[in-house]
Amino acid sequence: MQAFEELVAEAEAAPVEGWDFSWLEGRATEERPPWGYSRLVAARMAGVSTALDLDTGGGEVLAGLAHWPARLVATESWPPNVDRAARLLRPRGGWVIATGEDDPALPFRSDAFDLVVSRHPVDTWWEEVARVLGPGGTFLAQEIGQDSNAGLHEAIAGPLPPGEKRSAQRSRKLAEDAGLVVIDLREASLRVEFFDIGAVIYFLRKVIWTIPGFSVAPYRGKLAALHERIQAEGSFVSHAQRFLIEARKPGP
Repeated sequence: MQAFEELVAEAEAAPVEGWDFSWLEGRATEERPPWGYSRLVAARMAGVSTALDLDTGGGEVLAGLAHWPARLVATESWPPNVDRAARLLRPRGGWVIATGEDDPALPFRSDAFDLVVSRHPVDTWWEEVARVLGPGGTFLAQEIGQDSNAGLHEAIAGPLPPGEKRSAQRSRKLAEDAGLVVIDLREASLRVEFFDIGAVIYFLRKVIWTIPGFSVAPYRGKLAALHERIQAEGSFVSHAQRFLIEARKPGP
């Protein structure tokens, strides 16, 4: 059984660019949403000629698709992910655009895309999504739900702060306010299990919205306590919240 400091050092040294979680194999598990996001994206891509993937991460979802539309563009705001996505997507003719993390404006003309998709967007700027979709175009996203991994946040950083939070119903309202018609909305609570503290640290470094600004030093005492708990109980269980939303822009 590895010591706390050894696990901390290992997790802090692990690279976290992209959206590949293979480092966690044997160390953590997360239940998959029942709708199969990648399968849905593949089906939608097969029927369009232009598509945009917002917050593509390292481009892994797009790279796994067998069929691409004639024009495929991806955006990403984190520089290490921009480089990774470019290496994956440009050889197949995809475009990767670096964007500002807090800038809602999308650098595309209005009505530019038949399809816009996003897996775990940092923010969904609904007015901009509606603007760049062509008439009859579709937006499909798998988003982080309300109080996702609240148990993990509480164990390390205390209760989730109050304030406006993501939720399926709030996204429905924002989509409709932007002029889109919601045609599908599903929610799921997914079991997440960590088998060592290194897996927890790696997860928090990679899934940055769980504890914004996370680093080991401010939380070392809480992490050490959770390490002891995992050793005593065998694992730590939390629950991730996800929702799928599909919306269409009115038109032919």
